[in-house]
Amino acid sequence: MDYGQLFSLTFWQEVFSTNPLSVHFLVSILDILIVWFLVYKLIQMLKGTRAVMLARGVVLFFVIRVIADVIGLTTISWLMNQIITYGVIAAIIIFQPEARKALEQLGQTVNFKSEKDNLDEVEKIIEGYEKAVAYMSKRKIGALISIEKTQSLDEYISTGIPVHADITGELLINIFIPNTPLHDGAVIVKNHQVAVACAYLPLTENSSVPKEFGTRHRAAIGLSEVTDALTIIVSEETGGISITKNSEFLNDLSMEQLGKILRVELVEAPEEKKNLLQTLDSKFIRRKKDE
Repeated sequence: MDYGQLFSLTFWQEVFSTNPLSVHFLVSILDILIVWFLVYKLIQMLKGTRAVMLARGVVLFFVIRVIADVIGLTTISWLMNQIITYGVIAAIIIFQPEARKALEQLGQTVNFKSEKDNLDEVEKIIEGYEKAVAYMSKRKIGALISIEKTQSLDEYISTGIPVHADITGELLINIFIPNTPLHDGAVIVKNHQVAVACAYLPLTENSSVPKEFGTRHRAAIGLSEVTDALTIIVSEETGGISITKNSEFLNDLSMEQLGKILRVELVEAPEEKKNLLQTLDSKFIRRKKDE
């Protein structure tokens, strides 16, 4: 089947004129669904890479190829065939790093881990956060750590310096040590890895935020207003620990409260999350309710 036949009215009439209970019809529908699923997964893997521009060009060539076949433009159709045939080879050579990354991501999706293994990995990461925050809070070292949830932070990741390292307490501490190249700005965590350091976050325009909170807190609140990211802040002035998420600002947290929030947010327990937010003491939330 060529591309012209695939997008022709005759092809779709043949598919849907078949008995819906027949094996041929079900196989045809399954075939279409598998193709669309693979295209969707491919787009997900290419998102945020240079290969996105290549993918757009490839789609454009295929569209031209299909139109040429349907209309009967044989010369253009032949030319598009040559470009597609040799373009694939050229793309593999030029975009070898992106292709390797996509294959690695594909391998990760089929890497089956038990629930216990996943929980152990998350617990190790949470312990890294706790170790770093405890160290920096005690010594009044300012810190800003944003953890990506369901909404992408690629826009803000692009403003930082790439790190791409596993999360450890030692790494986070070293990043935020004063007078080092990466200490200014935010660390952004993506897929349980430190994606970048020294990133810029949007400042809140909420005038009700108390003046006692500086740029780090306002950046964390600003990010929470436009994404569902979880952001940890350590105050450079007081050593106080705060967290923002979904426009909520929890300040003056103890290490025990921080640990509970991280475990609820990263392990995903909605009922526990609701109960925890109800019991946490937050001056900012009380102020919002009173207004």
